[in-house]
Amino acid sequence: MKLPRRNFLHLAAGAAALPVVSRVARAQAYPSRPVRVIVGFTAGSASDIVARLMGQWLSERLGQQFLVENRPGASSNIATDAVVRAPPDGYTFLLVNSSNAINATLYDKLSFVFLRDIVPVAGILRAPLFLVVHPSFPAKTVPEFIAFAKANPGKVTMASPGNGSSPHVSGELFKMMAGIDMTHVPYRGGGQVMTDLIAGQVQVSFIGLTVAIEHIRSGKLRALAVAAATRSDVLPDIPTVSDFVPGYEASAFWGVGAPRNTPAEIIRQAQQRDQRRPRRSPT
Repeated sequence: MKLPRRNFLHLAAGAAALPVVSRVARAQAYPSRPVRVIVGFTAGSASDIVARLMGQWLSERLGQQFLVENRPGASSNIATDAVVRAPPDGYTFLLVNSSNAINATLYDKLSFVFLRDIVPVAGILRAPLFLVVHPSFPAKTVPEFIAFAKANPGKVTMASPGNGSSPHVSGELFKMMAGIDMTHVPYRGGGQVMTDLIAGQVQVSFIGLTVAIEHIRSGKLRALAVAAATRSDVLPDIPTVSDFVPGYEASAFWGVGAPRNTPAEIIRQAQQRDQRRPRRSPT
């Protein structure tokens, strides 16, 4: 059968457009099955709480489950590697956190290049960290804490959710700027830090308000200062670290990333459907 030239050109143009139409159709139908959100820290950590709140919000609005999968270890590197190796189909996301920025300089050999292998989807929030101690700790203010640490070099134990985590780096910055020495005790997640800090097994931590606020309010922990530049709206009576250590400021951030080569249509859909997400936590 012979086709007129005009009809042939129309058919050829339609065939060329099919891959684009197919990709757009898939994006419009997204998500058609459950989506994994991989978190690099243990259940009960600040990252885990952020991921579960976000997952619940998205599940209710998109009609599909967003399932949190904890892959703790190596300060989120294990979780990041899992996402890098996942199919780039929009059904595996990484809860990005401050550690992902820190790890590029902390670890000499990684199996991935974060900025190359993970594409940004959305920012979620930035949250302050609090300098908290066990109630039995003799210092009740930051100046008293610094004086005690200077009189007892290396004897104060500082807990964190792991090497390269925001609490760890924030504590190291505090040590450097205050001129003190503390012994770092790394854990696999913020939940474990809270357990041992409340039990008095360790003495101090720079920890997120998400996991610490109820323990502060109940008196199980004592907050000496907030690491952010300004006081917290939630705990306004707590001074800032910079009131006593000029120039000090530290916080944590979270976002969402996807494997490289995830279709741009899927990324745009995820961004558009998440426009109402909160940008800041209560401070």
